[in-house]
Amino acid sequence: MKKQLEKRLALLEKEMEAGQEQLRQLDEQRNKLTSTLLRISGAIQVLKEELGQAESSGIANNIDKK
Repeated sequence: MKKQLEKRLALLEKEMEAGQEQLRQLDEQRNKLTSTLLRISGAIQVLKEELGQAESSGIANNIDKK
């Protein structure tokens, strides 16, 4: 009986370590994705502002003709 419990304990500890490692990897991926999305969001904002300025000054029509 004791041997079975020790075996089960070892198995559960191994599964716990694997789960913690997977969670760490997912956290790392989430952080990278969040950073990427933040950069994309910033680029979108800059482009929208540039387009707005170009339209308000009439430059957009000149750019389209080139």
